[in-house]
Amino acid sequence: MTSQTPATSAPATAENTVALSAAPERTEAAERVHTMFVEAFGYEPDGVWSAPGRVNIIGEHVDYQDGLCLPMAISHRCFAAAARTPTNLLRLRSAQEDQILEIDATELEPGAITGWPAYVAGVLWALRSHISGATTRGMDIMIDGQVPLGAGLSSSAALECAAAEAIESLLTLGTTPLQRVHAAITAETDFAGASTGGLDQSASVLSLSGHALFLDCRDFSTRLVPWDLASQDLALLITDTRAEHSHVDGQYTARRADSERAAQELGVQTLRDVEVEGEQELQERLAAIADETVRRRAHHVITEIQRVKAFDALLESGNVREHVAELGALLNASHDSLRDDYEVTVEALDTAVDAARAVGAHGARMTGGGFGGSTIALVEADQAQSVAQAIAAAFAEKGLDAPEFFLALPSEGAGQDR
Repeated sequence: MTSQTPATSAPATAENTVALSAAPERTEAAERVHTMFVEAFGYEPDGVWSAPGRVNIIGEHVDYQDGLCLPMAISHRCFAAAARTPTNLLRLRSAQEDQILEIDATELEPGAITGWPAYVAGVLWALRSHISGATTRGMDIMIDGQVPLGAGLSSSAALECAAAEAIESLLTLGTTPLQRVHAAITAETDFAGASTGGLDQSASVLSLSGHALFLDCRDFSTRLVPWDLASQDLALLITDTRAEHSHVDGQYTARRADSERAAQELGVQTLRDVEVEGEQELQERLAAIADETVRRRAHHVITEIQRVKAFDALLESGNVREHVAELGALLNASHDSLRDDYEVTVEALDTAVDAARAVGAHGARMTGGGFGGSTIALVEADQAQSVAQAIAAAFAEKGLDAPEFFLALPSEGAGQDR
């Protein structure tokens, strides 16, 4: 099944026109990686599999407080052409990197492999309990990653989940989609040594075209929610601010510690457990927290969870157009809270959001962990170019590095392409 890919506007002749990057057509991308496999290994692959990147629509910095999130898969995908071999040798190649890996698949251990191959080999390692001891594990895999790197769109999860789909098919493991999600999470956290909460992998595997994915971080349950932008002439404009993520000063860790302290002072296991009716009742409850900064951190987490619930309730009607103003207001409130209460935005993020709102975006917010990365704006499909233009102009006026823009529609999760 071909994922939705938004059409870009026809190139304009104005010197300052910005480009909107749409994902490559899925069938053509699958053919491309198929051809690269043949060139690299000298024979036909058994198949081609792919998995998408993701963007979080709303629900930021709540996962570690058992919160709620609403991610969606995007049209940009990672592709994997692969074939099983009658050996235990794992051979990996990539269209984006010169690095080559050849290793005995029975000798995989955390820390033994670095770089992008760790995210692929780690999935095979994470699935080891599903592989019979008598089964050879050898395979050749060619990777072609079409998820933009460094934009906070989770190219790593797309890589892991594409690999999981290929390995499942090649070895006929009989794993469920949720088991493959957990294998991808294990690969990233335990094998590659990177931290992940599981939102990215869940969205990459479990998403459906025209839908968002409601994720409960308490029990990892998910359900699909209607979010069909294309049929209602809407689109999500992603702005990669190109402001580098910087958690080296412990800011991210400090926010998490503050939220944990807030839960303790409120006498709950996590801030998800705080149930209040209205802002006045919330403020009265938060008065129990002595430290003003910790109080603001708690305010963000509690109200962000409420915003996700409200966003979800509006989407359940199936008509985004009917509720576009309310949805936009929730996106705006999320960003304002992340800026003022949680203090995880930076100048580039605020500039992109302010510029998008000023020229008619229904709503805009930073997405991801903050301190850099990307923003999203819910826009009329035919106004995406003009909104991007306004954001680019605002960046230029402030002397910020030129941003990059991607059009996104809610797309299909991981699967086989050919």
